[in-house]
Amino acid sequence: MSVPHAAQPVLDRIRVGSAPDSWGVWFPDDAQQVPWQRFLDEVTEAGYEWIELGPYGYLPTDPAVLRDEIARRSLRVSAGTIFTSLHHGPSVWDKTWAHVSEVATLTQAMGARHLVVIPSFWRDDKTAEEIEPRELTAEQWKQLTTGMERLGKQVRDEFGLDIVVHPHADTHIDTEEHVERFLHATDSDLVNLCLDTGHYAYCGGDSVKLIRTYGERIGYLHLKQVDPDILSDVVAKGTPFGPAVKQGVMCEPPLGVPALPPVLEAAQELNVDLFAIVEQDMYPCPPDQPFPIAERTRRFLRSCGA
Repeated sequence: MSVPHAAQPVLDRIRVGSAPDSWGVWFPDDAQQVPWQRFLDEVTEAGYEWIELGPYGYLPTDPAVLRDEIARRSLRVSAGTIFTSLHHGPSVWDKTWAHVSEVATLTQAMGARHLVVIPSFWRDDKTAEEIEPRELTAEQWKQLTTGMERLGKQVRDEFGLDIVVHPHADTHIDTEEHVERFLHATDSDLVNLCLDTGHYAYCGGDSVKLIRTYGERIGYLHLKQVDPDILSDVVAKGTPFGPAVKQGVMCEPPLGVPALPPVLEAAQELNVDLFAIVEQDMYPCPPDQPFPIAERTRRFLRSCGA
């Protein structure tokens, strides 16, 4: 007697895409990165329809040029990305807003609705030098949370975009404790999360638990996995994030953790449309390495129903 297969979950609220990050792109201009034209060609050929802008200046910043380039490849943009140091308080606001305005202008022009906001690093990801304390003071937490709310309101008022804050390794919003503290201190009408499954696992968090506990605060997903063996070594040695990436701590799904099907199913159960953008940190990497991984990853996600 044959055992019937369980029905594949329907993941019709999940919109899968990829990002320059999956092609080893961390900087606007770097000799170790593939040219932007190659990224756009290969992300299309790998089967993705949505992309992020990546570091501002990597893709063309002239809206007319970029609109033409993505339209020719039947691509659409889901979000732009910014880095912020808002825990430093009002003194950094003007510089922050000048950069945000550039990225938001291009993001809006591409028809996207989200800005992914990454907090600044407390440790230099190349030298491992601690450039700030790992823990914020109570006053710095207040500056961070009120600054993010101000940013969320101004970005929405001026550009019609929603910010989604990205918990990230080697930043002050990383562990479950820090993420929950941040959520409790911010207004859900102004600030929500970009849950990066790899970074959250890297910092000891459980993505499915976070989605089920704070589902109304999950505004966006980055799909990523970590290699548990390499992560154990990274944690034991206190390796900073940049060198950890060079070690291969972020790996190709489904070879690492967390398992992505339960994450996608929990996200689907929220019953809202969510972007799920594949990001496999690989800087630096050989130019021929990203495409086959991206293609296999897209095939794997289709097998999960996404």
